[in-house]
Amino acid sequence: MDPVLETRLDQLVRRHAEIGEAMAASGVSGAEFAKLSKEYSELSPIVDGIAALRQTQSEIEAAEEMAAGGDPEIKALAEEEMQTLREQLPELEMRVRMSLLPRDEDDERNAILEVRAGTGGDEAALFAAELFRMYQRYAALRGWKFELLDISETGIGGFKEAAATVTGRGVFARLKFESGVHRVQRVPETEASGRIHTSAATVAVMPEAEEIDIQIDDKDLRIDVYRSSGPGGQSVNTTDSAVRITHLPTGLVVIQQDEKSQHKNKARALKVLRARLYEMERQARDSARAADRKSQVGSGDRSERVRTYNFPQGRVTDHRINLTLYKIDKVMSGEALDEIIDALTAADTAERLAAAAE
Repeated sequence: MDPVLETRLDQLVRRHAEIGEAMAASGVSGAEFAKLSKEYSELSPIVDGIAALRQTQSEIEAAEEMAAGGDPEIKALAEEEMQTLREQLPELEMRVRMSLLPRDEDDERNAILEVRAGTGGDEAALFAAELFRMYQRYAALRGWKFELLDISETGIGGFKEAAATVTGRGVFARLKFESGVHRVQRVPETEASGRIHTSAATVAVMPEAEEIDIQIDDKDLRIDVYRSSGPGGQSVNTTDSAVRITHLPTGLVVIQQDEKSQHKNKARALKVLRARLYEMERQARDSARAADRKSQVGSGDRSERVRTYNFPQGRVTDHRINLTLYKIDKVMSGEALDEIIDALTAADTAERLAAAAE
């Protein structure tokens, strides 16, 4: 390993030891102890990896000394041990390098998922509904809570747009690469000539933000209330419970009407607005950080075509990593979605490792 990295590893080991000593000392306040404990727990797996790497390096050196001796039998045993240890070394080094990569602070957050029909009329709305249900099934398979926020239906089973809160462990880490344009190619049921149509839906996955993350000033909001309506203008209820919140500085508009309570709709709308504002800040941070290097995997650009679902051929292709799976039914049921997400996560990790080595 290069000297600069070795120096960095030494610093981390020293810091870990210093924190351990500080935590053991008397007179540490509860708040300070909690802060130290958090840093200690974050450093512990990194330091364990460094210890395993250095132990192996030390054992290789000892085996080399043994192999340099005159006894042929000992030399053969030492060379065999060296071979085994050297095969372990690259994986141990990779673990250490990966542990040093900056963590996405939002990975452990819950997420707000939004799916909108794009080009393609009714067929796009039907596909948007299928995508939304795909994520709902995927959440159930992972034991996450999937709570509907808002659905705007077309009346024939399609969704103009739909939103949900997804709650659970590591939700955003798993779903963040789903943002972008998802394209579908298939023959619509209404197509008499059997021609394949191409439609699209847009997916947005945003980390859920707390009030402490995003402060919203009341004077920056325009709040309108009106009567909720369902598909085809049918009345959902007879009170002005639907809420439209406009964030004046950004022009962002959030509408909530699924609840019969105006108070609940307003709370939900503020939750979505907070997530959108937080996502704007996050995108600005990422853009500034990667001004000279655009990530191909994790850009999260909602205008970027990320995936194609070709039903006649039974395939799903993720264009960012050129991955094609011929199991569209299992992807749409949520069962095979992990295969795509795992591949995207691995590609993003490899890209960040390459960037860190430059």
